Amino acid sequence: MTQDVRKNRLLVLAVVVISILVSSAARADAVTHWNRVAGDIIVDSGLGPLPADRALAIVQTAVYEATNAITQQYPASDLKLKGKPEASVEAAIAAANRATLTALVPVQRTAIDTAYRQALAAIPDDIARSDGLAIGEKAAAGILSQRAQDGADAGESYRPHTSPGLYVPTVIPEAPHWLQIRPWLMDNPAQFRPGPPPQLESELWARDYNEVKALGGKHSQRTAAQTEIARFWEEVMPPIYHGVIRSVAEAPGREITRNARLFAAATQASTDALIAVFDAKYHYGFWRPVTAIRNGDVDGNNATERDPSWLPFIDTPMHPEYPCAHCIVAGAVGTVLKAEIGADPIPPLATTSRAAGGVMRSWKNIDEIIQEVANARIYDGVHYRNSGEVGTAMGRRIAELAVMKYFRTDQ
Repeated sequence: MTQDVRKNRLLVLAVVVISILVSSAARADAVTHWNRVAGDIIVDSGLGPLPADRALAIVQTAVYEATNAITQQYPASDLKLKGKPEASVEAAIAAANRATLTALVPVQRTAIDTAYRQALAAIPDDIARSDGLAIGEKAAAGILSQRAQDGADAGESYRPHTSPGLYVPTVIPEAPHWLQIRPWLMDNPAQFRPGPPPQLESELWARDYNEVKALGGKHSQRTAAQTEIARFWEEVMPPIYHGVIRSVAEAPGREITRNARLFAAATQASTDALIAVFDAKYHYGFWRPVTAIRNGDVDGNNATERDPSWLPFIDTPMHPEYPCAHCIVAGAVGTVLKAEIGADPIPPLATTSRAAGGVMRSWKNIDEIIQEVANARIYDGVHYRNSGEVGTAMGRRIAELAVMKYFRTDQ
């Protein structure tokens, strides 16, 4: 490829990306606008992926409750909020976001208040705005009260496995208490706990071991496309999935309550998915590829050759391997989106990755995204094929609960 051809291709790609971003901004309603704002505020607050996912589920659920109380598009929830039809939906959404975000990430108060003032500046200062603000604040208070004792604030008390006097690595694993959080949709965190990971003597284990060893190492011979995918999905903060959701929510002709409902269903499903996957992770305590491959001579399987210096392409997350958390979220969000789209034409699906420097990727359908996430975690060197398949299946089952809760009364 000549340098001129390469420059032309990059120019065309840049134009396409810019056109997608401009088109999305033009179609944004208050729900999708505030979803972007809330995602940025949560990420900038320094919350980890799990607390961030929980926080955004609270925000988006409050937004849906406030919006639906005014429009009355769908049956009322347990909050039983009473909204005035003439109230400003935009004001209600702004107030719900401000109240929940202020409670969840008070360190970001300046950014929250700035976004709130900017939103109100575009809404006439009249009784409709006042009524909308009141309903948004009530919705936020109701959801915050519901989730106040969900277990997220319980202190972790992980006990390292060791013998007296024996050194072990001193980094505490991530969120060992997350499996105790009260779910939004599931009856309990273990409701969809899968069977155990593969037996180490099995052909399945040898297949998975050798695949991640070959493709997921720091010096593995991945293709350029595989490396690009690996780097893209190194991003684990919720906005990477919310960008895909906005691809659907910002399609022409969408009604604002429907968008609020979509974000509530998707974020509740993803939060429950993470609760379920951490229940399974800490129940089984299965080893990561970097541990397994450096101990390939002691797993009892002649088809797994040890590599004493193998390292994964990215840093290994600090929690047990089985099942794949990224995959369970992809399965959950993807299943909600499929239910939302139904027989409608699938809009262009795209999102960006901070981990990849703001790069955008796009897909033709939801299944492509789900499969790419599973592949990416192998290319990253942190998961096995079977763990991706199990995680995806769990996510789909959890999402069905959100579909039953929110979409079964759809018009």
